[in-house]
Amino acid sequence: MPTITLSVPEELKKDMDAVQEINWSAVAREAIKTKLEQINILKQITAKSHLTEKDALELGRKINESMHKRHKQ
Repeated sequence: MPTITLSVPEELKKDMDAVQEINWSAVAREAIKTKLEQINILKQITAKSHLTEKDALELGRKINESMHKRHKQ
């Protein structure tokens, strides 16, 4: 199995070292796998989309504004 090196802030490393029963390599592998699955789903969705990048950004802005208003209340 190939090996990768991961840099983390010193404080995070201290916190990780304090929890010895966790296999941090397995946690990182699962996080990477999950992120790749999300990216693949996004690629499938966008491959079928007819929106331009400008349209998608505008839609995202409108969704953010709507969510902000809803949570502000």
